[in-house]
Amino acid sequence: MSDKVAVLVAGSWGTALASVLAFNELDVVVWTRNAEQAKEINEKHTNERYLPDMKLSSRLRATTDMKEAVTDAVAVLIVAPSSAMREVSGQLKNYWKEGMLIVHATKGFETETLKRMSTVISEELGCDEGQIVVLSGPSHAEEVIRKSPTTVVVASKDNKAATAIQDLFMNSYFRVYTNRDMLGVELAGALKNIIALGAGMSDGLGFGDNAKAALLTRGLAEITRIGVEMGANPLTFAGLAGIGDLVVTATSRHSRNWRAGSLLGQGKPLDEVLSSMGMVVEGIRTTKAARAISEQYGVQMPIADQLYHVLFLNRDPRVAVEALMGRDPKTEMEVMPLETWEQWHT
Repeated sequence: MSDKVAVLVAGSWGTALASVLAFNELDVVVWTRNAEQAKEINEKHTNERYLPDMKLSSRLRATTDMKEAVTDAVAVLIVAPSSAMREVSGQLKNYWKEGMLIVHATKGFETETLKRMSTVISEELGCDEGQIVVLSGPSHAEEVIRKSPTTVVVASKDNKAATAIQDLFMNSYFRVYTNRDMLGVELAGALKNIIALGAGMSDGLGFGDNAKAALLTRGLAEITRIGVEMGANPLTFAGLAGIGDLVVTATSRHSRNWRAGSLLGQGKPLDEVLSSMGMVVEGIRTTKAARAISEQYGVQMPIADQLYHVLFLNRDPRVAVEALMGRDPKTEMEVMPLETWEQWHT
């Protein structure tokens, strides 16, 4: 069997995951549209724009030719931004063959259709969504590239495919669990970015630890609420893809979503924040998608709703906080419908 894996594209997360595969002595080919970036990776073994001051494995090479990257690969890892996922998957269709493993590690929705990334990929490739594997969990590229101990989850309806991807990635510093709840893992990975934006905004406003702890806790509650309504397993949100990824994204200096929220909390306008980041901030697009999804399913997401008003309707962050604090009294523990309880406990 081939030991070649293709990685599309060469951003920070794609490069970090490619490095994990290279460490596992696989032949890794990274596809990028940028000829200068490909030349840098091949000649200098660096990717300075996305992972400065880090040396890459000589087993990792880059190309601007997707056919070259994908041909004879046992697996293809897609790490394109959510906004580019359909285009990249559409290009991949020309070279993908039945039996080739497809795994994606992108956390977001297609804003225009509200579709998850696995749905977008399956539509473009013409394959069953259940064949695709999702990789998610608490994992900053800046730490993975340094081989810091990291634990993630891979989810698929096809247990054989999930196990195959687990075997490709697992090593002494990168531990991988499997999960059958593909829907829940994708929803958790995307929606936690909204709460991370809010956590950064809270810090930017100088509100302290009490406020952030409450935001994370209530944020997890609303992520779980909408996830269960859409058919996900509630236990997934208590795992690596849920609370694990939420904690790391909402508290770390490496988090783009936290940094963007912090700048917004300090009074910086959204356009200025985005231009200063230099990389995609998925939580901003996801906030727009979450608002539409919550309306579609009739599920309240008050934190996401207030962030939508801040991001897109120019609401002052302090006014948004006042709106959240002034909501009608609620009970903390919501009663789960009997049919939902029975679905996940039988």
